[in-house]
Amino acid sequence: MSTARTRGILTAAAAIVLAASAISATAAAQAAGDNAAAGNHGDRNTALAHAFNGVDRNTHWQQTSKVKLNFPTFHTEGIAYSQDHIFLSAVQIIEPTVKFPTPQNGFDRTPGKGVGHLFVMDKGGNLQKDIVLGEGDMYHPGGIDFDGTNVWIPVAQYRPDSSAIIYRVDANTLEVHKQFEVKDHFGGIVMDKQTGHLVGNTWGSRRFAEWDLQGKQLSTWENPNYFIDYQDCQYVPSSRMLCSGITNLPQTAAAGGAGTTYELGGMAMIDLKSRNVIRDVPFQQWSTAGHVATRNPFKMTADGGHLTMKVAPDNGEEGNGTEILTYEATVTPAK
Repeated sequence: MSTARTRGILTAAAAIVLAASAISATAAAQAAGDNAAAGNHGDRNTALAHAFNGVDRNTHWQQTSKVKLNFPTFHTEGIAYSQDHIFLSAVQIIEPTVKFPTPQNGFDRTPGKGVGHLFVMDKGGNLQKDIVLGEGDMYHPGGIDFDGTNVWIPVAQYRPDSSAIIYRVDANTLEVHKQFEVKDHFGGIVMDKQTGHLVGNTWGSRRFAEWDLQGKQLSTWENPNYFIDYQDCQYVPSSRMLCSGITNLPQTAAAGGAGTTYELGGMAMIDLKSRNVIRDVPFQQWSTAGHVATRNPFKMTADGGHLTMKVAPDNGEEGNGTEILTYEATVTPAK
């Protein structure tokens, strides 16, 4: 290899490291100035953490609005809000995965085929851009998070113990950056704005991993909680993540539902320092198509003790299609 080419490769590598360091520094600097109402979650604004600690199973949630999306949304996964846009991730299934009788090459099913989408909308839910994400067998976008500048999206194979690409999308320019690849299916991600690190959760949210922005794995830990499988998460100051999710429980003949499942929905707040679940509560409100509201896309904001939750539980092919539902509740914030 020539000296000039070697110098060029080293220069490019240094540029990548500097860019990642700049993103991390920017994420930490934004913590003081973010506006929670716009979907940003600064580290000085701890209203959501305090308010969520006042939520319990008796909290009265009221659906206050719905926005119908008038374009094909396929199977929705995650949602995020910036100052100007709504971002919605979704997977379009072309060929479903098929379970193997016994695992093959470390996989329990075929890869299937599909297309990963990040839909960009205005605040009225009108489609502005369809960003296609993924490579090869990695076509399944998961839960997403907005850090004040970038939207972070994992796009994984649609099977456990596989692989994923971590993308960031500039919320203003909509420029797509492939940040790094990881081994395993990661179905959700947040940016910890105190550390500048990324935290992801695997298939069924059984395990968490933390990376720097160059993709170096810094730590992993097992999820100590089996209440729900997390589907979509968001960062909450300081160093917490708030997740929604679902558990499908089998029904018995006595309950009138033999051979069917019951969708138990819920939310959980996790401390990213102690790695413990601080609070988890069930959520049993239902969509037009009959799904529990916390089934997939989910984001929450707080104004004092007033909580506002945005969800989009229905697939594009179901009932009235995908609707973004708004639920509100007033609680006594924890001190």
